[in-house]
Amino acid sequence: MGTTSRASSSLQLAAALAILVAACLVPVGAEDPYLFFEWDVSYGDVSPLGQPQKGILINGQFPGPRINCTSNNNIVVNVHNNLDEPFLLTWSGIQQRKNSWQDGTPGTMCPIQPGSNFTYRFQVKDQIGSFFYFPTTALHRAVGGIGPLQVVSRELIPVPFDPPADDYYVLIGDWYGKDHKSLRNQLDSGRSLGRPAGLHIHGQHYDESKPPPPLYTMEEGKTYRYRVCNVGMRISFNVRIQNHPMKLVEVEGSHVVQNVYDSLDVHVGQCVSFLVTANKEPKDYFLVASSRFTKGPLINKAILRYANGKGSASPDLPPPPPESAVGIAWSTNQFRSFRWNLTASAARPNPQGSYHYGRINITRTIKLVNSRERVDGKLRYAINGVSHVDSTTPLKLVEYYGVQDKVFKYDTIKDDPGTEAPSKVLLQPNVLNATFRNFVEIIFENREKTIQTWHLDGYSFFAVAMEPGRWSPHKRKNYNLLDGLSRHNVQVYPGSWSAVMLTLDNAGMWNLRSEMWERFYLGQQLYLSVLSPQRSLRDEYNLPETTLLCGIVKDMPKPQPYSIGPF
Repeated sequence: MGTTSRASSSLQLAAALAILVAACLVPVGAEDPYLFFEWDVSYGDVSPLGQPQKGILINGQFPGPRINCTSNNNIVVNVHNNLDEPFLLTWSGIQQRKNSWQDGTPGTMCPIQPGSNFTYRFQVKDQIGSFFYFPTTALHRAVGGIGPLQVVSRELIPVPFDPPADDYYVLIGDWYGKDHKSLRNQLDSGRSLGRPAGLHIHGQHYDESKPPPPLYTMEEGKTYRYRVCNVGMRISFNVRIQNHPMKLVEVEGSHVVQNVYDSLDVHVGQCVSFLVTANKEPKDYFLVASSRFTKGPLINKAILRYANGKGSASPDLPPPPPESAVGIAWSTNQFRSFRWNLTASAARPNPQGSYHYGRINITRTIKLVNSRERVDGKLRYAINGVSHVDSTTPLKLVEYYGVQDKVFKYDTIKDDPGTEAPSKVLLQPNVLNATFRNFVEIIFENREKTIQTWHLDGYSFFAVAMEPGRWSPHKRKNYNLLDGLSRHNVQVYPGSWSAVMLTLDNAGMWNLRSEMWERFYLGQQLYLSVLSPQRSLRDEYNLPETTLLCGIVKDMPKPQPYSIGPF
């Protein structure tokens, strides 16, 4: 072969490699399937507690349509807002790799205005598991707009249990029975929402005088997968099924060591999935949900029916776990029994345990202390002395346009707030500047008398410890550095702390929030700004052309887009 031919071949190879690299860096991979959805968001009647009230429906449904997708699928959801208020949806637990533009929080997106539409486009990249979507705007979550989102493994990826006969979702949550606008006015006036009126099970209430149809039907001898999520606003619950043990197989996108439980605690924002074998007398059985850590339990139930079964469900319901301090110890021990299945594959063929998080050096420790405050006589919730306030222009947009100094300041809270309560609470946007690819430890310290749950968008973290008292560095000796669960939500019991660890490898603006929605609405949240110093498409996607613009950036010229390099 001559020199000219070799040079030509080299150029062709270089061109081919350039095309391949570019293909790998576009927001959605052409080789992965697309799923398209058209959703109409509207008001309509719902009856989660048995009495009709105005709620939020998606395509006329509550709960909303189920998204059933496979790892790496590209999801396209065109949302038509037929409400009288701006609206946003977030996809809780979906990591939106390099793509906080689609995360659906007030700090990342301008809302969809009434009478208009917006098309979400995102990829469920390298994920499996049980998740749900819900609205983040204007306390809409209190009246609906919630639905299931499941991501199943690709066909060639082994799953650590036999395929179930069917796959059932059960969304359970507390419900106030009031219009969201009146609830919002209550919070805006400085008053707490107080105790919810009841629990719904997948949008239904069990009426003894007029029992609803069965929630699901099972055939004798077959095994079924149940995916249970707490989609409520405030209350943890315990779920159990009459005479049927539950084999836990997955928690928030991680395969777990498969222990068997009589009942499971599920805290606000969390999802679990378990296997149930229909091997009892063929008749009806109750699935029971009851509130945890409340003064007086809230209870609801739903019928699970054996096909061709005869006989009603027994009125004797399985008892709940203990309450008070004993109940917290019981629940904490259950948390500790959830272990990462190190040999199972998740979204990729390599075992989950091939990632050794316990061997990575911590580069930053952030301790977050939640507090209940009064500011000018009104109720607020704060983190390290700052109660977050949403800006008119989303934080991500002002940062991308380089005008963040007009809207917020970074790092207005300290990584360690100290032992004393803050003398003054500030109301302002709460944004932490985080270093891309750092391995960080986050301590959630709850000095209050009520349980907390925390969620982080854009990531899964390793939940490594949970103990009573206050955290100090010597507590690290008790961390689970081998098989702690990779998840996106963690509870913190009263007077206790929980520790999580993660690598900040997903560039974007990510909401770290209380999942107790009154607390979220009144300031118990912040944003982690994780910027790639390279401004490279390798690390983060450009502002999508279809992005809704609002506030101070609406008429500004767009910044220079990110480039492909450097590598």
